[in-house]
Amino acid sequence: MKGFLEDANYSIGLLDEGATLADVIDNCIYEHTHTGKRAFYVGDLGKLVKKNIQWQNVMAPIKPFYTVRCNSTPGVLEILGTLGIGFACSSKSEMALVQGLGISPENIIYTNPCKQASQIKYAAKAGINIMTCDSDIELKKIARNHPNAKLLLHIATEDITADEEMNMKFGTTLKNCRHLMECAKEFGVQIVGVKFHVSGSCKELQTYIHAISDARCVFDMAEEFGFKMNMLDIGGGFTGSELQLEEVNHVIRPLLDVYFPKESGIQVIAEPGCYYVSSAFTLAVNVIAKKAVDCDKLLPSGVEQARNDDEPVFTYYINDGVYGSFASKLSEKLYTNPEVHKKYKEDEPLFASSLWGPSCDELDQIVENCLLPELSVGDWLIFDNMGSGTLGEQSTFNDYQRPLIYYMMSFSDWDEMQDAGIASDTLMKNFFFVPSCIQLSPEDRFSTAA
Repeated sequence: MKGFLEDANYSIGLLDEGATLADVIDNCIYEHTHTGKRAFYVGDLGKLVKKNIQWQNVMAPIKPFYTVRCNSTPGVLEILGTLGIGFACSSKSEMALVQGLGISPENIIYTNPCKQASQIKYAAKAGINIMTCDSDIELKKIARNHPNAKLLLHIATEDITADEEMNMKFGTTLKNCRHLMECAKEFGVQIVGVKFHVSGSCKELQTYIHAISDARCVFDMAEEFGFKMNMLDIGGGFTGSELQLEEVNHVIRPLLDVYFPKESGIQVIAEPGCYYVSSAFTLAVNVIAKKAVDCDKLLPSGVEQARNDDEPVFTYYINDGVYGSFASKLSEKLYTNPEVHKKYKEDEPLFASSLWGPSCDELDQIVENCLLPELSVGDWLIFDNMGSGTLGEQSTFNDYQRPLIYYMMSFSDWDEMQDAGIASDTLMKNFFFVPSCIQLSPEDRFSTAA
């Protein structure tokens, strides 16, 4: 059935109105304290439902194509599949995973800007025709391996900020689009639309105005070559903030109504990824080692004057790191702060601290400096907003154990799915009832996605 993996081995805890996410975390920590103190996630799949309702209220009729690489866990993909969302895939494994949901090829786009020939052939065999392209080299590669491909020309946007100057940029120029269309005509490849991407860290919403105007120019150019264009992809960059979503919509809606009106028949799509999943997952990690050091470099700014010379600076090692859930820390800032799980007094002293992963590698630093009460080995730390870029393929470096995943959903969110007509008997088999006050055991209460 559409939206369900036949071999998915997981369950979703259905919480009554008296149970909260904090209760689930407390109970899981209680169990892990007695069974091995393994890091784990709690995923609130109800937040995916809420995010989709928010998207439909603000961005409709723009159709979302979820960026699979953000979070490819089965619970996420199945819920999004039942919501009727499309999928943007960057690899053969992602395409195969989504196909296992029963999603039609028309609702899958292949977005990797640097495609392997073997994976283009796989897309051709699977009937996945829509893919992006930003160079003549890619176009020739596609022409050789996928004659029925339908291309979205990926155009560059001027959204480089100070934080992004070192990032790889993709997309072609308006001038080069004409050359690509000439190549497409020569090789008999269809061009059906345009894609652009504005980073979520871009503060200048005017970038969308320039990008949509450029896209209109490419559509007009395509008419000269006889291409029938029918799709505009405005990319990702949606952070999950309702305010940001409304601000983007406020900027793009008037331009879309003028340049790509409904009567034109052009489908407008987007590629939200972290928008759906970032806030849905919370990570719990355990302190496995501790050191008291004398290192002023670990102090947060503004703490130097308040600190006594004999006050210790603590270094903590936890059972997850950059070779696991914090892999994105190698290329970008961590925008979530650790929360101490144990209760401590409001007037308890706070110490300059740093957090490191378990690998003993110099790159495995998670938090350079923060203020925490003194922790003990065995204490737990909680990281919110860990649903994006943390749950893909992870390293086995140093015998790293992947965190367990516990899925949950409230009754009210389940009712939302029923009201939307997507809560079937097949989906119901993945749910079990969780009373508000009960100790949850991974063995008999939660099935885990390992």
